[in-house]
Amino acid sequence: MAKKAARKSGGKKSKASTSKRPLAARLRRWVTRAALAAVAFVVGVVLLYTVVNPPVTHTIWSEWRRLGRVDRDWVPIEEISPTMARSVVAAEDANFCLHWGFDVDAIRDALEDGGSRGASTITQQVVKNVFLWQGRSYVRKALETSITPVVEIFWSKQRILEVYLNVAETGEGIFGVEAAAQNNFHVTAAKLSPVQAARIAAILPSPRNRSVKDPSVRTRRRAAAILDGAATIRADGRADCFED
Repeated sequence: MAKKAARKSGGKKSKASTSKRPLAARLRRWVTRAALAAVAFVVGVVLLYTVVNPPVTHTIWSEWRRLGRVDRDWVPIEEISPTMARSVVAAEDANFCLHWGFDVDAIRDALEDGGSRGASTITQQVVKNVFLWQGRSYVRKALETSITPVVEIFWSKQRILEVYLNVAETGEGIFGVEAAAQNNFHVTAAKLSPVQAARIAAILPSPRNRSVKDPSVRTRRRAAAILDGAATIRADGRADCFED
């Protein structure tokens, strides 16, 4: 009797372990498939946006809901003053042409300063603005870090900068340099002067708290530094990757 009971008990354990194994295997397959589907979706959207302009971003949509309207006019990079493009790069990512999405030196400097300064490249900002959302979170940062190399692989540097120049917030309810140029200087982005371009670039870190029309002393100083920086990156070749 004892032997029979032992055999029955062993049979039950065997059946239980056998039933668990297929369940675990199915779960692994579903997780793998979901991960592959997510990767395929992201790559597909990135590829689509190489030729199609992003119709809206989370930030634009959020501001539209908050304000009831937004001002945004998409223009190709050929219709944006070269000095505007150089000013933005000088202000936000001077080594834009030298890295593949992450500026290691800027990250190291930010860590040494205790995280008081930003180290996001223009590519990272494009990923955040186009594909993700604002705010600080480990989830968003992990997604941003994952998508940034994909964008660098499939988009040219010129395309990355073109998208940035059209989706960056340049004032309250204002997005892109074309809308900023028309709202602040009553000219198109193609007609911006070096000083005007530098002023727009100077407010980019905090466009809702800084003014292009009535810049503070600090903003004026930053604009002057950007003006010099734009001339420097043109002279030393750091603008070659996005200029014809």
